[in-house]
Amino acid sequence: MAQLNRYSFGATSAIVTSLAFIVGLSRNANPKPTIIGSLLVIAVADNISDSLGIHVYQESQLLNYKIIRASTFSNFLTRFLVILIFMLLVAFLQISYAVIFSIIYGITLLSALSYLIAKEQKINPYRAILQHVIITVLVVTVSNFLGEWIMNIFSKT
Repeated sequence: MAQLNRYSFGATSAIVTSLAFIVGLSRNANPKPTIIGSLLVIAVADNISDSLGIHVYQESQLLNYKIIRASTFSNFLTRFLVILIFMLLVAFLQISYAVIFSIIYGITLLSALSYLIAKEQKINPYRAILQHVIITVLVVTVSNFLGEWIMNIFSKT
């Protein structure tokens, strides 16, 4: 369990960002390629950027290079794999089902991660789950409204 910190940032970031993109872009005229392309960019470019940020931050903390390398790699791999599952859901399901299953997958994964971390820290796991899910729901809701707003702006031109 002590290794959860290697995966928690990458998984959480991948879940929240992926859900925001999937929900926010799902009403697009041709959502599958848009969502899959966006998720692929996140899985590679944004993932490298975040992994490098973690790497540089840990170097500034003067951590052991083996620890830095392991956490950089595990963050990248975790984010990539979590996003890959979202991409597969979008690719192989009708978009309305992909959105539903993505939300279920994301919230379940986030809840499990929150539960494990809370148990490790000996705090109330249900409160931790509730806090993290509420934040995720807020991000996804704002993304949905932003997606609708942008669609309205560009459909009028």
